[in-house]
Amino acid sequence: MAEQVFPTKGNLIKAKKTLSLCRLGYELMDRKRNILIREMMTLMDKAKSLRGSIEDTYKEAYAALQDANITLGVIENIARSIPIENGISVSYKSVMGVDIPNLTLTKTKTEIPYGFYSTNSQLDKAYISFSKVKDMTVVLAEVENSVYRLAVAIKKAQRRANALQNILIPRYEEMVKYITDNLEEKEREEFSRLKVIKARKIS
Repeated sequence: MAEQVFPTKGNLIKAKKTLSLCRLGYELMDRKRNILIREMMTLMDKAKSLRGSIEDTYKEAYAALQDANITLGVIENIARSIPIENGISVSYKSVMGVDIPNLTLTKTKTEIPYGFYSTNSQLDKAYISFSKVKDMTVVLAEVENSVYRLAVAIKKAQRRANALQNILIPRYEEMVKYITDNLEEKEREEFSRLKVIKARKIS
């Protein structure tokens, strides 16, 4: 690359400017990557804690559902009376240019959607447990989606930082050295030529 550049002062200024921008770009990419990694590690700890809690809540919910099925028979008809959840909304916040989702579950007034005459407390317990699961699943979905988006952004930032550090910066350092060496050589040649001319004039 360096040998293909004509060694002029103009090209030297351009190469130095580009090299400076590459170094600044690398610093910014490295800083962005570190901030995203810190954010992702925090969310991963939260996701780990949530997974443990949600597993326990799921076990409790399915155990209650099994008890309800045993005491009431298969409760498929009652299950159909449970309304479909459509109160989830999504907004986004930006972390270093990465869109992180923020899920909101609109809380509605809790009303048992089935009658009490043909049901029992086991079904009530199952309904309450699955309501907890629903709330926790929304939070877990938000956290895990955020972790995934951050991981993709970190990988992208790492690739760009590596390209700057290992390809562009060395290329422009070599270019600056090549142009500088050639200009210095030309200056030495010009200086020697002027000395010879001066010596001839004096003699």
